[in-house]
Amino acid sequence: MYNKAIVMGRLTADPELRQTPSGVAVTSFSIAVNRAFTNRQTGERQTDFLDIVAWRNTAEFVCRYFAKGRPILIEGTIQTRTYVDKAGQNRRAWEIVADSAHFADSRPQDGVGGAAPMGAMPQQNQAPQMSAPAYQSGSVDDFAEIDDDGDLPF
Repeated sequence: MYNKAIVMGRLTADPELRQTPSGVAVTSFSIAVNRAFTNRQTGERQTDFLDIVAWRNTAEFVCRYFAKGRPILIEGTIQTRTYVDKAGQNRRAWEIVADSAHFADSRPQDGVGGAAPMGAMPQQNQAPQMSAPAYQSGSVDDFAEIDDDGDLPF
């Protein structure tokens, strides 16, 4: 059996970090995902709203770097749970339990979210700074010449 979900959409609200009674970080949020096709009658693209649950470090990451409207890519598994609603009816909920979350856009223009160096906390009301890559390739000096003695396998 195989259960893997990879979805990309926009957060419908700011995620809020909660703690279980035992102190485990958790957040629940939904994302809006456009369907790949349009409605024949209206010509409009329909949208699905998917419920996501993230635990521990993934929950902390999502709450720290994502806000309403920001694109996000989620990798996880689909799970169902049953519950009894206020009217006493049995209900079933489908949700994606996130194994990981990824940025799905370039650096935001409004300063919300963005990457910060590991361990760095941005000042309040200050946009996090993007760090430059530690290594940039592209010059000819990056490569060494190989002596071809005729014994190379290719």
